[in-house]
Amino acid sequence: MTLDLAVLVSGSGTNLQAILDAIARGELDARVRLVISNVPGVKALSRAEAAGVPTLVVPHKQFPTRDAFDAHLVERVREAVGDRGVVVLAGFMRILTATFLDAFPRRVINIHPSLLPAFPGVDAQKQAVEKGVRITGCTVHLVDAGTDTGPILGQAAVPVLDDDDRDTLAARILVQEHRLLPGVLQWIAEGRLRFDDRGRPRFDGVVPVYWPA
Repeated sequence: MTLDLAVLVSGSGTNLQAILDAIARGELDARVRLVISNVPGVKALSRAEAAGVPTLVVPHKQFPTRDAFDAHLVERVREAVGDRGVVVLAGFMRILTATFLDAFPRRVINIHPSLLPAFPGVDAQKQAVEKGVRITGCTVHLVDAGTDTGPILGQAAVPVLDDDDRDTLAARILVQEHRLLPGVLQWIAEGRLRFDDRGRPRFDGVVPVYWPA
């Protein structure tokens, strides 16, 4: 099943580019129907435009409340992908409210640069270096009302080297993000995703873990 995607961004859009590249290579059966940014002029918008993907800028500061902003996003996303599409947060720096999440149950996906539940929130790479962990990585998860607390779909592991700082570690995690996110989306496109009797996501026929190449 070809996935219809709406991608929400706030910055450079490297994970958006990874999705677009995977589609172009025939590795991801999906169509990016719309890219929405809450920040004008970011590179993610030019990446989308170069691929012929429609873009929309919706500055959150123009809305009186978070719910009003999210309600507007719901309208724009529904216009693009209907009620069966998947919403991908690719560096989208806003916490979505129930107004948005309830409109797309189990269909809003985020990628986070740690092995959740470790190091949620901002600057996860710096947290990993400061804590001295030997392995970290990235996680693709469903979005819920918490901060990086939603059900885990897939993870990729990245070793933390003795001489790593925040930036060197972040760069290596990003390489794995660009593998993991399109991979998880392809498993969804293949119809592998199901939920067990505890509501946990499971993928038939694959182990949703990437180890360092």
